[in-house]
Amino acid sequence: MHELAVCQALLRQVEAVAAEKQARGVEAVRVRIGPLAGVEVALLEEAYLVAREGTCAAGSRLIVEHAPLEVSCTACGARSAAEPARLRCPRCGSPDTRLLSGDELLLVSVNLVF
Repeated sequence: MHELAVCQALLRQVEAVAAEKQARGVEAVRVRIGPLAGVEVALLEEAYLVAREGTCAAGSRLIVEHAPLEVSCTACGARSAAEPARLRCPRCGSPDTRLLSGDELLLVSVNLVF
């Protein structure tokens, strides 16, 4: 399950932030995940419960924001929402699109305890 490795990497970032700010602990970690990020949210949430133990984030909660899948059409210039299995422009039907969002896995914020 690569979600555990993702959580371990995420928690290394969280611990670095907490150490830099001299926090006693972490209350919550907020991430933004797109549908093309290659991460199963349910598995990530389960893995987080395991990975957080023994870190400054033990007992913290993981908050997941879902990022929209958005494309830009190079043929007509439209920006629009898309479906993971259909990245064509909904306006003109062109398959020549550029992904604007939807493949990200970002650490958005860390709620620290002082």
